[in-house]
Amino acid sequence: MRVVTWNLWWRFGPWEARRDAILAVLRELEPDVVGLQEVWAVDGGENLAEWLARDLGLHWAWWPSPAPERWQRRIGDGTVGAGTAVLSRRPVVERAVLKLPAPAELDDGRLAVYARLDAPGHRIPFFTVHLTSGGGPARAVRREQAAALAEFVAAHRHGTAHPPVLTGDFNARPDAPEVRLLREAGLRDAWEHAAPGAPCGTWDTANPYVARADGEASVRIDYVHVGPPGPGGLGGVR
Repeated sequence: MRVVTWNLWWRFGPWEARRDAILAVLRELEPDVVGLQEVWAVDGGENLAEWLARDLGLHWAWWPSPAPERWQRRIGDGTVGAGTAVLSRRPVVERAVLKLPAPAELDDGRLAVYARLDAPGHRIPFFTVHLTSGGGPARAVRREQAAALAEFVAAHRHGTAHPPVLTGDFNARPDAPEVRLLREAGLRDAWEHAAPGAPCGTWDTANPYVARADGEASVRIDYVHVGPPGPGGLGGVR
């Protein structure tokens, strides 16, 4: 199973050109399932997840942010929503959403979402998430969100031998407490398992659109995690 996770940077920057580039990359990758964060949708109009799925011939599911106002103020357009989505070669037969905990001053509607995929043999419990960004108080918020996320995964991984697959933008380094918490919950970092020591910056300071301080290093903040196999021992990472 080929898994992709991607924060699409919502409707910021040259979004029309980026939309076409995103589609081109996904065509090349030919993923089986994709977890998408910062997906835009226009009220009564185009939804980026639907647009991508239609061209790629994939099933799709979308969950809108319950608090998009902070996003909308940044681009000056109250008609554009933000959300989280899953694209899949297999039908989505079950779905759920968790509004991640956050205090009012940091709450911009971050979500964890679940989609059960109707794959042959064993249905796949698939998750994608977007944790709160920033330093200072946001670190404690992410730890609380990671704990809620671990419970959400545990509650929806039942009834199949396939291990849960958790993707997303965690806004945290691999050694951060919120990422360690997920390891302690039995979720394996696919990158560390398959390519330990390989260059892996997903927050890449060579990207001209990345807001960075002088001398700041690239870092990995986006992840694919795989849980322990269910009954029967199905599952592995490479």
